[in-house]
Amino acid sequence: MKPIQLYSEAESEMIDASKYYELQQNDLGKRFIEVVRNAVKRVQINPLLYPRIISNIRTCQTKTFPYHGVFRDQEKQNEIIAIMHTKRNPGYWRNRL
Repeated sequence: MKPIQLYSEAESEMIDASKYYELQQNDLGKRFIEVVRNAVKRVQINPLLYPRIISNIRTCQTKTFPYHGVFRDQEKQNEIIAIMHTKRNPGYWRNRL
């Protein structure tokens, strides 16, 4: 398994979404964080399982929530570039490459 590097912007997106969900329903934000962590673990176990969207950039859909983890499959690590809502401006993260 390769280590994971979480970009600070991706971490901020995850925290912001968690706060939003927590305002909608008690403990929903915590469930969102858990779902994202599970997606990151799946990426760490087998990054090649997920579809390539451009070059070495792949995306892993979260379960239950409309978010994808956008990641770069590198030789020594996987970099989580964005925790992206699937219905909002999907290419915004490209300037992070």
